Amino acid sequence: MQYSIIIPVYNRPNEVDELLGSIVEQTLKDFEVIVVEDGSTIPCKDVVEKYIDKLDVHYYQKNNSGPGPTRNYGAERSVGTYLIFLDSDCILPVDYLNSVDKELQTAPADAFGGPDKAHVSFSNLQKAINYSMTSFFTTGGIRGGKKKIDKFYPRSFNMGVKRSVYNDLGGFADMRYGEDIDLSTRIFKSGYSCRLFPDAWVYHKRRSRLKDFFKQVQHSGEARIELYKRHPETLKTVHVLPALFTCGIVLCLLASPFCIYGLLPILLFALLVFIDSTVKNHSCHIGLYSIATSFVQLTGYGSGFLRALWKR
Repeated sequence: MQYSIIIPVYNRPNEVDELLGSIVEQTLKDFEVIVVEDGSTIPCKDVVEKYIDKLDVHYYQKNNSGPGPTRNYGAERSVGTYLIFLDSDCILPVDYLNSVDKELQTAPADAFGGPDKAHVSFSNLQKAINYSMTSFFTTGGIRGGKKKIDKFYPRSFNMGVKRSVYNDLGGFADMRYGEDIDLSTRIFKSGYSCRLFPDAWVYHKRRSRLKDFFKQVQHSGEARIELYKRHPETLKTVHVLPALFTCGIVLCLLASPFCIYGLLPILLFALLVFIDSTVKNHSCHIGLYSIATSFVQLTGYGSGFLRALWKR
């Protein structure tokens, strides 16, 4: 078997239903699906059973241990030549696996990943969150886009690894956050090839509330310090910028009572985001939401980075 799709799940039965429904529609059929329940209190077993006659799907339950060990658990029970890791809140376009297969036939790769997009069914807020996670103005374009100022590191929401390479590196580390970047870094450091498959994209639903989104990106900021401890060479200027942005926002707000022009940098950035998101999404509403999600993305990541730096 060529591909094993591995999906860790924690309390997301509805999302799993959407993902499995999209996997059924794949034009390429040489794959199996491994769903691993990571100690969920709201299991998706009944959802998976709906697809037993439609997919080569296998369901496992285990105690909660986090996403990295859960992916390893699924990988140990899979048989594919390539392991494809997806987050449970993703939806696949019908040609996803076919795009992966074409890329591998064109040029071999030991590991790969693809970008993400917003599905037409997503709410305006979810589309705005997608914008803030992929825009050049917020993440530097390093999360799978074609325009980026850092080399591409596959993320576990859409990540493929050759089984022999995965076994050689020992799979994902036991990290609560940042375990996918750690694995990508070890892939590069071990001399294996890793590249972006631009046409192998997924619809990534992400969070549906700003509070949850803030926590998610804050954990990512914290993870960057842990990654620096493990791999000092991976810390780039782009990773420090959200912390500088956060400090700049605080300074602007503190200066605003004494000088109204102190708010000018904030307003200019908001205008830039609004115009860019409005043009890309063809919606002023999403453009307005994108202002909020971009500030949440940058200050959430920045505050997490600063907090972890202070602690460690």
